[in-house]
Amino acid sequence: MGWEPDRYLQFSDERLRPAMDLLGRVPLLRPGRIVDLGCGVGNVTRLLAERWPGADITGLDSSPAMLERARSVLPGVRFDQAGVEHWEPEEPLDLLFSNAALHWVGDHESLFPRLVDALFPGGVLAVQMPCNFEAPSHRLIQALASSPEWVERVGQARMGAVLGMADYHRLLAPLCTRLSLWETTYWQGMSGPSPVLDWLRGTTLLPYLASLDESGQAAFLAQLEARLAAAYPPDAHGTTLFPFRRIFIVAQR
Repeated sequence: MGWEPDRYLQFSDERLRPAMDLLGRVPLLRPGRIVDLGCGVGNVTRLLAERWPGADITGLDSSPAMLERARSVLPGVRFDQAGVEHWEPEEPLDLLFSNAALHWVGDHESLFPRLVDALFPGGVLAVQMPCNFEAPSHRLIQALASSPEWVERVGQARMGAVLGMADYHRLLAPLCTRLSLWETTYWQGMSGPSPVLDWLRGTTLLPYLASLDESGQAAFLAQLEARLAAAYPPDAHGTTLFPFRRIFIVAQR
């Protein structure tokens, strides 16, 4: 997928708020080794460095473009390029923090126990993942992608997925001394002619657009824009409400 840092940062405040909510629930005073898993442009890595300035922090991401931006913003932090699927830390961690990244990775049945195994005893796995896949926005993307016009070109694209909360409890509770699971729906008020489309172009739509040329992208987006405008009309003041559900996990080994 071709991540675009500037487009992703268009809604930086809205994207950062869940990370701040998750960070506030981490029950560690002075973690020594921290990894920001799926660090993107490093805006969450910055929060970790500000809270624990003495920690050894590494940001990990698979996108060269996002890592380039992160390194320019936080030159004193180590950033490594790697995919979560095959990553293993060199030594155990005190905190493994992941904001809006792990839904892109498959096989959570084995992934989450493996991440807990990467922690010191008492270490924490803190995860936030989007869980908006049943929302009108995401259903419209799936319906358009599976239509006769588009199915052969984008029908195999994947927007990510998560398990049910009971599944994460089943996987993690036997491995943890403390486990907290919760979900929040953020009622995001956005402005502009196509704010929901702009939001989706920064993340969810990337796998669908990756296989299209410039004209194909323009046609796909135009059709989706009309559908989104009908599903998310602005109010009398020009504000478009875009509810977005997210799930949170704080697991202490």
